[in-house]
Amino acid sequence: MKNGKLRIRPLTFPFTLSLNQVFPPKDDSISLSSALQHYIASDSPSQGQKIHTHLLKIGFIPNTNISIKLIILHIKSGCLSFARQVFDQMSKPTVSAYNYMITGYLKQGHIEESLNLIHKLVFSNEKPDGFTFSMILKLSTTSSNRIPSDIGKQVHTQILKSNVEPDDVLFTALVDSYAKNGKVGYARTVFDMMLEKNVVCSTAMISGYMKQGCVRNAEDIFEKTFDKDTVVFNAMIEGYSKLLETAKRSFEFYIDMQRLNFHPTISTFVSVIGACSVLSAFELGQQVQTQIMKTMFFTDVKLGSALIDMYSKCGRIEDARGIFNHMPEKNVFSWTSMIDGYGKNGNPHKALELFNKMQRELRIKPNYVTFLSALSACGHAGLVAKGWEIFESMERNYSLKPRMEHYACMVDLLGRAGSLHQALEFILGMTEKPGSDVWGALLGACRLHGDVQMAGVAANEIFKLSSDGRPGAYVALSNTFAAAGKWEGVSEVRELMKERGVSKDTGRSWVGTNSGLCGFHVGQKM
Repeated sequence: MKNGKLRIRPLTFPFTLSLNQVFPPKDDSISLSSALQHYIASDSPSQGQKIHTHLLKIGFIPNTNISIKLIILHIKSGCLSFARQVFDQMSKPTVSAYNYMITGYLKQGHIEESLNLIHKLVFSNEKPDGFTFSMILKLSTTSSNRIPSDIGKQVHTQILKSNVEPDDVLFTALVDSYAKNGKVGYARTVFDMMLEKNVVCSTAMISGYMKQGCVRNAEDIFEKTFDKDTVVFNAMIEGYSKLLETAKRSFEFYIDMQRLNFHPTISTFVSVIGACSVLSAFELGQQVQTQIMKTMFFTDVKLGSALIDMYSKCGRIEDARGIFNHMPEKNVFSWTSMIDGYGKNGNPHKALELFNKMQRELRIKPNYVTFLSALSACGHAGLVAKGWEIFESMERNYSLKPRMEHYACMVDLLGRAGSLHQALEFILGMTEKPGSDVWGALLGACRLHGDVQMAGVAANEIFKLSSDGRPGAYVALSNTFAAAGKWEGVSEVRELMKERGVSKDTGRSWVGTNSGLCGFHVGQKM
């Protein structure tokens, strides 16, 4: 604005490109390719989409190279639908075009579309290359039901049959796929074939071993890993944090990584807080919380949810609610943690109050775990009608098909209320075969109410599913007979246990110490 007049600057194209560079002549594919590449490499790739608009207006039919660059441009701009249009208009998409589209879909979580393109590629004349195989292996680590559990083995076979030369990227993808799918033996075979073990591969192996409970193997990989980073430390800390026997080691690694100038990340803090939960060591949890408050992560929703869960499991429900109330952002996981905490700490009505509030006032969609926590709260409060309402709303309102644990929770709810015959009818009416947890819930209710006959029915069903995998079922049946004074039944169960080689787990007691829970059994020297 000058002397009361508005001065308008002449329009200029971004990045100081000339008019011909932004809209090159349609017969100049080299200039067109350079212009597209400029925007692909820039911080604002969406600015280059005007080139595609111009090409469409003038009826330009791009060659393979231009089509691939347009696909990359649209993917980098976050416009997968435009990228797919370009891909579908190619007369013969190349393997590179397939790879870019598959990667684009995978990065945005469109698993089904990635799989569909892989199937299309398989039936085309194009042969998958190493990058394609690595993308398929990455897909195998997702939770899609359409991906076979042995997909890693199938891809490995195809790699050996083809002329693809395995490189570090492919080896890493193979190790990661095998490890995450529980096949650590295969993962180790590939890992040992690598001349240079990178830290990504080592981390995958550590996580795989930890999930299988092979702690010593994980420690061996860690010790042999050169150029350790925060991620590999996190893998160890997370693995240790899952079990009571190893949870204390999480803190040792947590301290060691900081001594080596590795800064904790959100994942680090979540695992350490998880270890506090396992150990019921809320004092340690408070120290970790204090450290979190000094970092940029203190408002993170994952950490808030983890702290709520930790304090709840330590019986500090008011501390948990304090964290919940002060969270600037809450998601379904934080709500679920608070609902579950109230339910397990003897406040089922507060749990259900929160469950109703998150849906009606805040329109947050519950997930499977939220429903499980709400049903459990109904069981503790004896609210059968409310439990039915919540169970039926899963599929009706949210298209969530109840899982086996939800059926078991409903059986427990009905059983606690003394409706044993209704619980049995519910089980017999299930659309899928009842699992041992479902029958176990009925057996527990039978023991509570002294129904020996139905206890026998439930126990026999458990034995059919697993004759020696649930010693607790034998003990529960024996105790039910004993409570009813049926000593012949007690003897029969004990003889059956001997015959099948089933042994009762040793009972353990727990005491709180300054460093958390310590367990011991009868006769153990302290």
